[in-house]
Amino acid sequence: MAQTEDRVPRLHGSRHGRAGASEGPGASGRAAGPSPRRQPSSPPALPATGPRSRFRSILFPADAVPVHLESEEPASFADLNLDQVVARVTFGRDDYELQPLFWTPLESVPAIGYRHGVFRDLEDPGLLEGMRQFTEGMRMVRAQLRQAGKLHYRYQKRRWFLDAVAGYCATVSRLRDELERLRPRSSGFVDLRDDLDSYVRSDGFTTLLADTRRLLDELGTIRYSLHIRDNRIRVDRFDSGVDYGAEVAGTFRRFEQGAAKTYTFQFPNQAEMNHVEAAILDLVARLNPETFAFLDRFADEHRDFLDATVGRFDRELQVYLSWLDYVAPLQHAGLPFCYPEVIDSSKEVSGHDVFDLALATKLIGSDQRVVLNDFALHRPERVIVVTGPNQGGKTTFARLFGQVHYLARLGLPVPGSQARLFLFDGLFTHFEREEDLGNLSGKLEDDLVRIHATLEQATADSLVIMNESFSSTTVQDSLLLSREILGRLIERGALCVSVTFLDELASLGPETVSMVSTVDPADPAVRTFRVVRKPADGLAYALAIAQKHGLTYDRIRGRIAPHGHEGYGTAAR
Repeated sequence: MAQTEDRVPRLHGSRHGRAGASEGPGASGRAAGPSPRRQPSSPPALPATGPRSRFRSILFPADAVPVHLESEEPASFADLNLDQVVARVTFGRDDYELQPLFWTPLESVPAIGYRHGVFRDLEDPGLLEGMRQFTEGMRMVRAQLRQAGKLHYRYQKRRWFLDAVAGYCATVSRLRDELERLRPRSSGFVDLRDDLDSYVRSDGFTTLLADTRRLLDELGTIRYSLHIRDNRIRVDRFDSGVDYGAEVAGTFRRFEQGAAKTYTFQFPNQAEMNHVEAAILDLVARLNPETFAFLDRFADEHRDFLDATVGRFDRELQVYLSWLDYVAPLQHAGLPFCYPEVIDSSKEVSGHDVFDLALATKLIGSDQRVVLNDFALHRPERVIVVTGPNQGGKTTFARLFGQVHYLARLGLPVPGSQARLFLFDGLFTHFEREEDLGNLSGKLEDDLVRIHATLEQATADSLVIMNESFSSTTVQDSLLLSREILGRLIERGALCVSVTFLDELASLGPETVSMVSTVDPADPAVRTFRVVRKPADGLAYALAIAQKHGLTYDRIRGRIAPHGHEGYGTAAR
């Protein structure tokens, strides 16, 4: 027969369950055969504990919390490569379902300033680290609740639940203390601090914390003995009897010759108990009915311990942390980010050192540099017409213009050293698409259908970005259609960027601004990917290419003349 002493509260391990024992006679039972497995229960839900203060969200001011978040990705995302940006930002954070938060832009300038204030507070390394510790604590709480939901044995499930509650109480209390110590200044964090202060002082939280501590203390004092003989196990209270192990070691110490081989070993550290351990835990519970009854009551009474406001803050905080994590390597590479000035009363927008965020993410770590560009519109300018050679950065410029405006409306720091951007009410894109052979309508018809839908929805406060529209038709038809579309957008007052091969569109009126993608003056075949404000002149590129390859009239005539063909050369001219 073997007798062992043991303590109940262990976080993991197949040898010990999550339980305890107290007064009572010995209990025994056969623990060698299989036992029925209990059905797992669902983990606790996340309801609110009740209204407290004015704080509602770290993403939205109290008077601007949306009733619903967008459930689908905006139609413009694919054209602007914002789908790639959001995919990278939210990678590894699937538990939080962050995409709808990036699909739902803000509606007002004050709401954007609300997020800027939180971002500025997070520039404090101490506060940022405190927020990361909070999210890690909440991640552990959710992991323990999920594990409790997977387990089969009653008291083991209850102990995992207890540990989750203990972790939650510690995490929330630490968050309140950090906010009190660091004193952030944004209205979001100030209101959160006040809310948490009232929450941790509330009867509900103080009772939860007191019950958790009491139950952990009671379980921590439980000790019991196992009497093992053949295939039977008896569980008794531990009576502080003689330590036969120490006596045996003392008796044989005189015979020691050098270091003795150790035969100690570790039991497997796994979450799930086997049926023998579960049977032992049931016997321990029979010895300690009051403590285990308290454990049952605790699980029932505090099933809904997770506060809705705390849970929402945990999720919404990920928007800030994920964005900071995403831009960190870009900033480390020397690329600038800024808090844009967002305006709703003027379309005099500007940007300095702005860049395509999706493209920059791909280029970081490669030998290729990220090209920075500028833009500026002054009253009455509202339309930027971008022309220039193919593969010269025109589409990239159109994308970065749309990206910085959309990201600004999310209240995020945007790529660029300075930006003054318009608070648009809708963002519409019309990019050239490959012809769908399964579509019975032609490419031109598809282009017209899509641009008609844009014209139906766009307002004076909309942002429209068009890229190589109507390139599938003749130059004359494309010019006619493009003039009509841009004319309507100008008349409506919308903000617009149009990438085109038609130089004529750059001079439709005082509302239009011509920007051109440039080439290396020393080698016109080399693109700089810089888009600058200058008059459109596609012929200049043709002449430069002709000069590079020796195909100008004078060079050709010079090669022909020495062979006695001056007359041919004159005629050709």
